[in-house]
Amino acid sequence: MKTYLIRRTLNLIPTLIIVSMIVFAMIRILPGDPVYTLAATEESEGTEIDPELYARLLAEYDLDKPIIVQYGLWVLGVFQGDWGSSLFSRQAVLPQILPRLAFTAQLAFLSWIFGILMGVSLGIVSALKRNTTPDIAATTFAMMGVALPNFWLGLVLIVVLGVWLDWLPIFGYVSIVDDPWGWFLRMVMPVITLGTALSATLMRQTRSAMLEVLEEDYIRTARSKGLQERSVIGVHALKNALLPVVTVTSLQLGGLIGGTLITESVFALPGVGKFILDAIIEQDYQVFQMGMLVIVLGVVLANFMADILYAYLDPRIRYE
Repeated sequence: MKTYLIRRTLNLIPTLIIVSMIVFAMIRILPGDPVYTLAATEESEGTEIDPELYARLLAEYDLDKPIIVQYGLWVLGVFQGDWGSSLFSRQAVLPQILPRLAFTAQLAFLSWIFGILMGVSLGIVSALKRNTTPDIAATTFAMMGVALPNFWLGLVLIVVLGVWLDWLPIFGYVSIVDDPWGWFLRMVMPVITLGTALSATLMRQTRSAMLEVLEEDYIRTARSKGLQERSVIGVHALKNALLPVVTVTSLQLGGLIGGTLITESVFALPGVGKFILDAIIEQDYQVFQMGMLVIVLGVVLANFMADILYAYLDPRIRYE
């Protein structure tokens, strides 16, 4: 286990290097010249830009250097804690990302908890009520939850719960410290939007695992000994059925972090996802690079922890 842990940790290094290269190149593939736009906004006459101003802005953001040098300077700055400044707001990127990162982590965690509670509960009920109306309803929910895109589900919730029924506020965010009830109302739709796909996946996994465990000999033995059905299900069946569920749950956490990009944009929430989308529209290199790097790093670390947890929980697995 120690050897595997060390090897998996070392494997993160090339993964992060490749990811950083992809992130660095992505924003530069888009057509347009953000420095030209920035120079145009600084021109008082609003006519053709001053070539000297354009050259000065290129040098200020190291965009006049070869692409490989730009990448090296960016990576060096990341390790030194210098995350650069926004092209347009001229503000440092790090102080802008940290509070948004806290919100994104909060949204992902709440959606994760919602998905676990909903998916595991529906999976247990579906397995115990096999081929009945509750089972059919839960299976239908799982199929729809996996098939529906997050952004479409979010828009449907906005129209139904926010516009037609007027039950929940549509956009915006308030702090839980300032207004706990307002915070709860504004988090309901984003959490449902992001957590539905996870709950659908966990429902199918829990149902399959429970059906398999319920056919085991030790379950029949427990029932023949006169144990209450609640004890048979809760102590004997569920405990053994949850191992694959825990694995899937851990692996899905990385997907939730990545899914915040779309969800935050749909509901206009102050997270890293909305921050990155605005940076794409403006071609703000520094903001996009650091925002995407933070999101991808969260996904990679979540998958890494899931891999380690899987090896720890299941003693039958041996890694050579």
